[in-house]
Amino acid sequence: MSPKYLQALRTGPLGLALAAALLLAGAAHAKDTVKIAFIGPLTGGVAANGIGGRNSADLAVKLRNEDPKARYKYELVVLDDECKPNVGVQVATKAAADNSIVAGVAHYCSAVAMSTTDVYHRFGMPVVVWGAVLPEITYGNDYAEINRVNGTMINQNEVASKFMTGLGYKRWVVIHDTTDYGKGHNKYFSQYLAKAGGQIVGTFGVTADQQDFTAELTKVKELKPDVVYFGGLTPIGIRIRSQMDKLGIKAVFEGTSGIKSAAFHDGLGKELAEGSLSFIEGAPWEQLPGGLNFIAKYNLAKYPEPAEAYGPFAFAAATLIMDAIEKVGPDRKKVRAALNATKDADTIIGKVTFDDHRQNIVPLISKYVVQDGKWVLWESSEYASKKRKLPGQ
Repeated sequence: MSPKYLQALRTGPLGLALAAALLLAGAAHAKDTVKIAFIGPLTGGVAANGIGGRNSADLAVKLRNEDPKARYKYELVVLDDECKPNVGVQVATKAAADNSIVAGVAHYCSAVAMSTTDVYHRFGMPVVVWGAVLPEITYGNDYAEINRVNGTMINQNEVASKFMTGLGYKRWVVIHDTTDYGKGHNKYFSQYLAKAGGQIVGTFGVTADQQDFTAELTKVKELKPDVVYFGGLTPIGIRIRSQMDKLGIKAVFEGTSGIKSAAFHDGLGKELAEGSLSFIEGAPWEQLPGGLNFIAKYNLAKYPEPAEAYGPFAFAAATLIMDAIEKVGPDRKKVRAALNATKDADTIIGKVTFDDHRQNIVPLISKYVVQDGKWVLWESSEYASKKRKLPGQ
């Protein structure tokens, strides 16, 4: 090949086009990789919720990596906190001590989130909580590293109290686990139920690993409540509801967001789960601004497990983190400041605005009831239309 031909190839239209293509290809491959963590319960009794959250955060990362306009390539570092505070501290420390991890989508379980806030603060690693609902996670300390995209149990229990007294129920027994999560639900439900005119005739604290509730439920039966309120997570909820049936307790079973999982009705079976109630912050995914698009892409990704109730929050948390990184770069302090300043951000869960304690303002709480082996939005259920009746109605 002659020198003149080579020179023409380099400077001619074809050569220039080839050079431009190579430059673009090089730029595409030159994206720096940025790591963000996902931390949640991937094993144990509430693993279904953790796996749904992980899949949702993973989907957010995949979609961002497919975006040609993204400045960075993202890698999701997945850690299992097992819904145990001691394990949570270990994995939070592992993530926070790794300076290559810029930020984290962190925690479904409130007891774990409470135990790790000091870790993130000490290492200066910003996180967005995606599922834990204890108010003190954000309001207990003024830690700039802790943001939360979901609402709190304050919202849940205020709505739950008004709703249930509005149905005409008057007498409650409260059963709660003795973790920070369960004690928090007992505190706020008791406060709001008193304001709504309901009466608590008995309160029982149970341990998170308790198997037999005969002693407590025998006393519950003697108290003859209209409703048994349960402040805890799915595994204990299944055991309590099942043992209520064996002892012939006919009261309504009212749970919190902690039982809003397919594992609850699948574990109990269609008949025993029927009519159980749960209250969770945010709108149903079908009504979320980007809900239908989220589920369509989630299904297209062929995750074998459902997103579960808090999957959209995990997706939104990961998206907010990546938006901040795209804006200010992979610097923890700058990302922290960008997250703290979040106002009216468009996400699949609606507008997100963090208050002065970096808590998202979530005004809406959705009410769910188990109908025919599935969680159904109350307003869409046959209970709301009076075709079916809860116990005591």
